[in-house]
Amino acid sequence: MTPGINVARKAGIPHTVHEYDHDSASDSYGMEAAEKLGVAADRVFKTLVVSLGNNELAVAVLPVSSMLSMKLIAKSLGAKKAIMADHADVERATGYVLGGVSPLGQKKRLQTIVDASAELHPTIYISAGRRGLEIELCAQDLVRLVGGRFAAICQ
Repeated sequence: MTPGINVARKAGIPHTVHEYDHDSASDSYGMEAAEKLGVAADRVFKTLVVSLGNNELAVAVLPVSSMLSMKLIAKSLGAKKAIMADHADVERATGYVLGGVSPLGQKKRLQTIVDASAELHPTIYISAGRRGLEIELCAQDLVRLVGGRFAAICQ
């Protein structure tokens, strides 16, 4: 059980937990999840944390098959610019290790933007809070649970 799974269960939203054997040699955790679960890569979403300056962090949730546009994520958050957050800052703010960061159940509630492509799918897969564990849920439920919103944030 992870904090991310606990949030989904407490909220009573429909979701399914999927577990797979994580290969520690894998260099793309999201693509590994898609392959091992037999799911299209555009339905498996990664969670990235960006720094907006002034020690402000935010979360971007986007397909593992896509690249984050720093310009678009900054614009969607009303910031001048965004850069990838430092690994230590990510772990401190979220409580999760890299490769297992879930948008659900983070230590600090960060502004969250989910790529608009998520709305094209009946369900999406996100990290459940550790490598080898994914939660399948409706994208609208995810946005509601994290207090986020949809925006086009991919290059």
